[in-house]
Amino acid sequence: MSDSGVQVKSWRLDWPVSDGVRVASAHLKTTPEDFRVNEVLAEFPGQWETPSPDSVTGEGEHLCLRIEKTGDNTDFVAGALAALAGCRSFDVGFCGLKDRHAVTSQWFSLYRPGMMDDDAALITQVSERWPVQSAHRSVRKLRRGDHQGNHFVITLRQVRAEREVVESALERLKIQGAPNYFGPQRFGFAGGNLDKAIHIDPSALNRRKGQGKRRGRGKPGGSRDGRKNVLYFSAARSWFFNEVLASRVTEGSWREPLPGEPVEYASGPLWGDGGTSATGELEQRERELVALTPELASLFLVTRMKPERRPLVAMARGLNWSWLDDGGLQLEFVLDPGQYATTVLSDIFELEDMSLGQHNKQHS
Repeated sequence: MSDSGVQVKSWRLDWPVSDGVRVASAHLKTTPEDFRVNEVLAEFPGQWETPSPDSVTGEGEHLCLRIEKTGDNTDFVAGALAALAGCRSFDVGFCGLKDRHAVTSQWFSLYRPGMMDDDAALITQVSERWPVQSAHRSVRKLRRGDHQGNHFVITLRQVRAEREVVESALERLKIQGAPNYFGPQRFGFAGGNLDKAIHIDPSALNRRKGQGKRRGRGKPGGSRDGRKNVLYFSAARSWFFNEVLASRVTEGSWREPLPGEPVEYASGPLWGDGGTSATGELEQRERELVALTPELASLFLVTRMKPERRPLVAMARGLNWSWLDDGGLQLEFVLDPGQYATTVLSDIFELEDMSLGQHNKQHS
């Protein structure tokens, strides 16, 4: 039992790796500069070029800015941009959440109809807090998953293993990919988001859409509770997916679709109303695995979330690496939206996230 009175369960948060064992260990995020992420949004040409504030390209009601940030999470930057632009937080769009303890470049859209003449002044204001790397006008708001992928340049420190062993594992990763697990950060510390998922009212998730707009403006507390419930529900879906993927990794079937697969590639369930869209033996297998955790499975009995599928394989496209003079290892690759660089690397390395210690010092 936790201090909040919520029953605490022991959750599995480390799943099997593709080769049965990790071949090396390393330090991750020793400094923010060791973890660089560039969001790729092919809609805008010249997105890697530093803009001139007085020459915003494109047309539309949304001003889209590509911003470099260090030490700030995506929600914080979005809120600050809304304040600078004088718009509602709802009118700020972005494609996905990015790491705080990293140097990240990502796109934000600001709803500013009829205000094109003021773009240069706003870009100057924003540039005082974060470098603005590109600016374009668009006819639509940016939404989750609109980007084509994320480009990573990651430096691992204190790599402990023979170089030949590490390079052999990286060659294997380049060819076959890694199990596409959701990262442990999705589940909260020690699985705290899963503990809370057990205790939420599933019907509240259905009421959120009808009440959120009205309650969100006048009573922020109600809207915040709704967002938390969705966060816990999403954690439950993600954990079930990881459990199904883990069973496929253990038996060696995670890279090929099985009979009953509803899509043309190897996939796992994002559980929803009715459970899974798989059929036959694959459906039975997935239902049996979910049924092993009835306290979470009951959450899906009354919610109206449509079942979806997620690929079991994460491919690190364009993977290349180089050893540094100090013994560090720099890796560069691109992942599809929704895939985790730390999860991919954890298929080979036992990673120690050095930013967690820095975070704890800041809050001690």
